[in-house]
Amino acid sequence: MAHPKTDPDTGAPHQAGNGPEALQDDATDSQANAFAMDRLSQAFENSARRWELIVYPSLFAFIILAAYGFYLVFSLAKDVHYLAISVDSNMTVLASNMQSISDNMGQISSNVRTMAVGVDSMARDVSVLEPMLTTIQGMDQSMQSMTYSTATMRDEVGIMNRNIGRPMHFINSFMPW
Repeated sequence: MAHPKTDPDTGAPHQAGNGPEALQDDATDSQANAFAMDRLSQAFENSARRWELIVYPSLFAFIILAAYGFYLVFSLAKDVHYLAISVDSNMTVLASNMQSISDNMGQISSNVRTMAVGVDSMARDVSVLEPMLTTIQGMDQSMQSMTYSTATMRDEVGIMNRNIGRPMHFINSFMPW
Protein backbone atom coordinates (compact mmCIF):
# COMPACT_ATOMS: atom_id res chain seq x y z
CA MET A 1 0.00 0.00 0.00
CA ALA A 2 1.33 3.44 -0.93
CA HIS A 3 2.00 5.97 1.78
CA PRO A 4 0.48 9.43 1.39
CA LYS A 5 2.94 11.88 -0.11
CA THR A 6 3.22 15.55 0.78
CA ASP A 7 3.53 18.48 -1.61
CA PRO A 8 6.98 20.02 -1.32
CA ASP A 9 5.65 23.55 -1.89
CA THR A 10 2.65 23.56 0.42
CA GLY A 11 3.28 20.65 2.70
CA ALA A 12 -0.28 19.47 2.20
CA PRO A 13 -0.86 15.76 1.71
CA HIS A 14 -1.64 14.53 -1.79
CA GLN A 15 -4.69 12.45 -2.19
CA ALA A 16 -4.12 9.02 -3.72
CA GLY A 17 -6.06 8.34 -6.82
CA ASN A 18 -6.46 12.00 -7.86
CA GLY A 19 -5.02 12.37 -11.27
CA PRO A 20 -2.07 11.33 -13.32
CA GLU A 21 0.46 12.02 -10.60
CA ALA A 22 -1.10 9.38 -8.44
CA LEU A 23 -0.85 6.83 -11.22
CA GLN A 24 2.75 7.74 -11.84
CA ASP A 25 3.55 7.52 -8.11
CA ASP A 26 1.91 4.08 -7.92
CA ALA A 27 3.93 2.88 -10.92
CA THR A 28 7.15 4.24 -9.41
CA ASP A 29 6.37 2.56 -6.10
CA SER A 30 5.76 -0.78 -7.77
CA GLN A 31 8.99 -0.46 -9.78
CA ALA A 32 10.89 0.40 -6.58
CA ASN A 33 9.36 -2.58 -4.82
CA ALA A 34 10.27 -4.85 -7.74
CA PHE A 35 13.83 -3.48 -7.78
CA ALA A 36 14.11 -3.93 -4.01
CA MET A 37 12.88 -7.52 -4.30
CA ASP A 38 15.31 -8.15 -7.12
CA ARG A 39 18.21 -6.77 -5.04
CA LEU A 40 17.10 -8.83 -2.05
CA SER A 41 17.00 -12.00 -4.13
CA GLN A 42 20.46 -11.25 -5.61
CA ALA A 43 21.88 -10.55 -2.14
CA PHE A 44 20.34 -13.80 -0.89
CA GLU A 45 21.79 -15.73 -3.85
CA ASN A 46 25.24 -14.16 -3.30
CA SER A 47 25.04 -14.97 0.37
CA ALA A 48 23.92 -18.52 -0.43
CA ARG A 49 26.79 -18.85 -2.91
CA ARG A 50 29.27 -17.73 -0.23
CA TRP A 51 27.81 -20.20 2.21
CA GLU A 52 28.03 -22.92 -0.42
CA LEU A 53 31.76 -22.15 -0.79
CA ILE A 54 32.15 -22.71 2.97
CA VAL A 55 29.60 -25.42 3.76
CA TYR A 56 30.21 -27.88 0.92
CA PRO A 57 34.01 -28.13 1.40
CA SER A 58 33.46 -28.30 5.17
CA LEU A 59 30.92 -31.07 4.70
CA PHE A 60 33.34 -32.93 2.42
CA ALA A 61 36.18 -32.50 4.97
CA PHE A 62 33.85 -33.71 7.74
CA ILE A 63 32.97 -36.83 5.74
CA ILE A 64 36.66 -37.55 5.13
CA LEU A 65 37.50 -37.01 8.82
CA ALA A 66 34.57 -39.18 9.89
CA ALA A 67 35.74 -41.97 7.58
CA TYR A 68 39.29 -41.66 8.92
CA GLY A 69 37.95 -41.66 12.50
CA PHE A 70 35.99 -44.82 11.76
CA TYR A 71 39.15 -46.41 10.35
CA LEU A 72 41.11 -45.41 13.48
CA VAL A 73 38.45 -46.81 15.82
CA PHE A 74 38.25 -50.02 13.79
CA SER A 75 42.07 -50.33 13.81
CA LEU A 76 42.18 -49.65 17.54
CA ALA A 77 39.54 -52.31 18.19
CA LYS A 78 41.53 -54.81 16.13
CA ASP A 79 44.75 -53.94 18.00
CA VAL A 80 43.01 -54.29 21.37
CA HIS A 81 41.72 -57.70 20.27
CA TYR A 82 45.26 -58.84 19.41
CA LEU A 83 46.51 -57.35 22.70
CA ALA A 84 43.88 -59.30 24.63
CA ILE A 85 44.88 -62.54 22.90
CA SER A 86 48.57 -61.86 23.60
CA VAL A 87 47.93 -61.02 27.26
CA ASP A 88 45.82 -64.14 27.65
CA SER A 89 48.53 -66.42 26.24
CA ASN A 90 51.23 -64.67 28.28
CA MET A 91 49.13 -64.97 31.43
CA THR A 92 48.93 -68.73 30.91
CA VAL A 93 52.73 -68.92 30.67
CA LEU A 94 53.07 -66.62 33.68
CA ALA A 95 50.71 -68.78 35.73
CA SER A 96 52.74 -71.91 34.97
CA ASN A 97 55.96 -70.06 35.86
CA MET A 98 54.42 -68.87 39.13
CA GLN A 99 53.52 -72.48 39.96
CA SER A 100 57.13 -73.49 39.29
CA ILE A 101 58.36 -70.65 41.51
CA SER A 102 55.99 -71.80 44.27
CA ASP A 103 57.36 -75.36 44.04
CA ASN A 104 60.95 -74.09 44.13
CA MET A 105 60.17 -71.93 47.17
CA GLY A 106 58.90 -75.03 48.96
CA GLN A 107 62.19 -76.82 48.20
CA ILE A 108 64.20 -73.78 49.35
CA SER A 109 62.20 -73.71 52.57
CA SER A 110 62.95 -77.39 53.31
CA ASN A 111 66.65 -76.83 52.49
CA VAL A 112 66.80 -73.86 54.87
CA ARG A 113 65.24 -76.01 57.62
CA THR A 114 67.94 -78.65 57.01
CA MET A 115 70.62 -75.95 57.18
CA ALA A 116 69.15 -74.66 60.46
CA VAL A 117 69.43 -78.17 61.95
CA GLY A 118 73.04 -78.35 60.71
CA VAL A 119 73.89 -74.95 62.23
CA ASP A 120 72.39 -76.04 65.58
CA SER A 121 74.56 -79.16 65.44
CA MET A 122 77.62 -77.03 64.71
CA ALA A 123 76.78 -74.81 67.69
CA ARG A 124 76.68 -77.84 69.96
CA ASP A 125 79.99 -79.09 68.51
CA VAL A 126 81.61 -75.72 69.13
CA SER A 127 80.45 -75.82 72.75
CA VAL A 128 82.24 -79.21 73.03
CA LEU A 129 85.39 -77.56 71.63
CA GLU A 130 85.60 -75.00 74.47
CA PRO A 131 87.58 -77.32 76.81
CA MET A 132 89.94 -77.98 73.92
CA LEU A 133 90.39 -74.22 73.60
CA THR A 134 91.50 -74.08 77.23
CA THR A 135 93.98 -76.90 76.56
CA ILE A 136 95.27 -75.16 73.45
CA GLN A 137 95.80 -71.96 75.46
CA GLY A 138 97.86 -73.99 77.97
CA MET A 139 99.89 -75.42 75.08
CA ASP A 140 100.45 -71.89 73.79
CA GLN A 141 101.86 -70.83 77.16
CA SER A 142 104.10 -73.94 77.25
CA MET A 143 105.39 -73.13 73.72
CA GLN A 144 106.17 -69.57 74.78
CA SER A 145 108.07 -70.93 77.78
CA MET A 146 109.99 -73.37 75.55
CA THR A 147 110.83 -70.56 73.14
CA TYR A 148 112.17 -68.46 75.97
CA SER A 149 114.24 -71.38 77.26
CA THR A 150 115.62 -72.10 73.78
CA ALA A 151 116.59 -68.45 73.36
CA THR A 152 118.36 -68.54 76.68
CA MET A 153 120.23 -71.72 75.67
CA ARG A 154 121.28 -70.06 72.42
CA ASP A 155 122.69 -67.09 74.30
CA GLU A 156 124.56 -69.38 76.67
CA VAL A 157 126.01 -71.45 73.79
CA GLY A 158 127.12 -68.24 72.10
CA ILE A 159 128.91 -67.10 75.25
CA MET A 160 130.51 -70.52 75.62
CA ASN A 161 131.64 -70.39 71.97
CA ARG A 162 133.41 -67.12 72.56
CA ASN A 163 135.02 -68.39 75.73
CA ILE A 164 136.26 -71.63 74.16
CA GLY A 165 136.76 -70.37 70.65
CA ARG A 166 139.69 -68.02 71.34
CA PRO A 167 141.91 -70.44 73.18
CA MET A 168 141.02 -73.24 70.78
CA HIS A 169 142.00 -71.08 67.89
CA PHE A 170 145.33 -70.48 69.44
CA ILE A 171 145.80 -74.23 70.18
CA ASN A 172 144.69 -75.24 66.70
CA SER A 173 147.55 -73.31 65.21
CA PHE A 174 150.01 -75.73 67.00
CA MET A 175 148.17 -78.88 66.10
CA PRO A 176 149.30 -80.75 63.02
CA TRP A 177 146.00 -81.79 61.73
